[in-house]
Amino acid sequence: MSGGIYHRTQIDLTYNSNHIEGSRLTHEQTRYIFETNTIGITDESINVDDIVETTNHFRCIDLIIDRAEERLSESLIKELHRTLKSGTSDSRKDWFNVGDYKKLPNEVGGKATCPPEQVHQRIKALLAAYNAKKEKSLEDILDLHQRFELIHPFQDGNGRVGRLVMFKECLANGIVPFIITDDLKFYYYRGLREWGHINGYLTDTCLSAQDNYKDLLDYFKIKY
Repeated sequence: MSGGIYHRTQIDLTYNSNHIEGSRLTHEQTRYIFETNTIGITDESINVDDIVETTNHFRCIDLIIDRAEERLSESLIKELHRTLKSGTSDSRKDWFNVGDYKKLPNEVGGKATCPPEQVHQRIKALLAAYNAKKEKSLEDILDLHQRFELIHPFQDGNGRVGRLVMFKECLANGIVPFIITDDLKFYYYRGLREWGHINGYLTDTCLSAQDNYKDLLDYFKIKY
């Protein structure tokens, strides 16, 4: 439905999640791409990967909606990564491993992450522990997200895949989902960094984002 909650979610989630990771497309350009499948006239140079990843992210959102109630698995997480990075300059690099776990060590925020050779076992153990819980709370979903980001299983795209998984798991468990907006970025990063010590940082940030999404649901008269 044009102009409805799905429409708004596609634009807001795609714009904010990509922008957090460095995309230079504006919210208006993102909306224009979604609504018209064109870029629009601009005086600025635009990175082709930003456009490709924007259109790919729209497809990722469709994927998590269509398969929201599906048990979270490695294959689904890898499919999200493959969908997100397909057709980008990264996908033409043999070492990048689009749609599969990283081949080379990487860092996040200057901190070491899981070595490539340990990623499969670490993700497998993480999902097994998470899926063993019959009912998942918001805290469980945030814990999953933080641990996923700490492992950092892909060469790039970990944050966007992780936030897509969070949105999906909220839908799957009857929890109002949320979008980490660019203005919450630094609070979000602090929350990830401090999780396990002061969980309230990440929880409060996500609850604030959830309140914003509830305002949207109220506007569209959708019960939750």
